[in-house]
Amino acid sequence: MVKVWAYAGGLGKHKPPSKGEKAAITAACEKLIADVLKPLYLQKIVPTEYNYPVDIFGKWLGNKYRFIVRFRSDNPASTVSEFDAPFARIDWVTHERFDLSYHRHTGEWWRLFEFISLAEALDHIEQGGPLRPPC
Repeated sequence: MVKVWAYAGGLGKHKPPSKGEKAAITAACEKLIADVLKPLYLQKIVPTEYNYPVDIFGKWLGNKYRFIVRFRSDNPASTVSEFDAPFARIDWVTHERFDLSYHRHTGEWWRLFEFISLAEALDHIEQGGPLRPPC
């Protein structure tokens, strides 16, 4: 028997979520942001001499939904007046299954949970720990 290498047709790439699934995921994530994260971590915007949070929002990048904090700086020495800092990310794996990662201080994403449901992922983000916003 002879063994040969052959193209396997892109195994390992995940099929993207449908528009309906993406809309449902977005709605659930936005609900968590509005009902839990903003009231808990962004009760009041307090300008300081340094960077301060002004918003928490989410956005898609490919098959990944990232939770992001927008910071503002009123310091005249700042190179930019506002910047975004992602803190948590859910990666679409397959229908109703996600990986959950947090954004490390090194700029890398570190996966904490694999192949979990959306409800479990959102619950982990709500609980905080390394998945909480840097506010």
